Amino acid sequence: MKNIAVIGAGTMGNGIAHTFAQSGFNVQLIDISEDSLKRGVDTIARNLDRMVAKEKISEADKLTTLGNITTFTSTEDGVKNADLVVEAATENLDLKLKIFKQLNAVCGDKTILATNTSSISITQIAAVTSRPEKVIGMHFMNPVPIMKLVEIIRGYSTSDEVTSTIMELSKTLGKTPTEVNDYPGFVANRILMPMINESIETLYNGVAGVEEIDTVMKLGMAHPMGPLQLADFIGLDVCLSILNVMYDGFKNPKYAPCPLLVNMVMAGKLGIKSGEGFYDYAESRKAEKVSVQFSK
Repeated sequence: MKNIAVIGAGTMGNGIAHTFAQSGFNVQLIDISEDSLKRGVDTIARNLDRMVAKEKISEADKLTTLGNITTFTSTEDGVKNADLVVEAATENLDLKLKIFKQLNAVCGDKTILATNTSSISITQIAAVTSRPEKVIGMHFMNPVPIMKLVEIIRGYSTSDEVTSTIMELSKTLGKTPTEVNDYPGFVANRILMPMINESIETLYNGVAGVEEIDTVMKLGMAHPMGPLQLADFIGLDVCLSILNVMYDGFKNPKYAPCPLLVNMVMAGKLGIKSGEGFYDYAESRKAEKVSVQFSK
């Protein structure tokens, strides 16, 4: 396995492309937007510059990594000769089903099709293809070049051979793959999102403020960042989408999103990506200033 196609040049897509390219794979980065591709490659270059500055890699390593990446706006052209395609588009079921229908039509019979979805059923995605045994979940964590975990999700029909191949491939990236079964939210988000949602409920009910909630979890539970800061980092729209997937999948009210989260997403307060969520990021991407809405 040498040629990897990555669909989507956003935060997760460019991180996945970076990681494969730095590990010596030929990467075809695909996005419908030339501007998105440029931003994605620029982000990879900046992240590599930081690694050079910290003496984790050399300037030659940086240039080799960038040289391993080719960009495409055509999916059909981008997936030619791909041994593996990793879809990292927006967390939207209809979009993912459309992409996988197209991949099934244009990819070679031996190509493995993976999705970076954080909550959507692998079995449902695989069902729109004629190769469900070759469809698998590769849920990378953000930021991809740094985080070690890859959640490997088997769909109902995913073969043992494909699962083993992807587990071993993940190890070559310096990651720790963990195999889980295909249920809404998998493991990571099934546990994480209810915690984030309960933190938002705690704020919504006036139990404590933004900084107080995050401080309790950071200092009391040894979390590297508080749950509200983490929600901003993930994107409140993404959190809402995952909670809705779990609520629809389990029909259990404990997964119902907090009304405050719903309202913030409708108002466009999505966290770091929009410049404001529970914190204000107008001056810094660090969670140093609580949004006016939640200030005392």
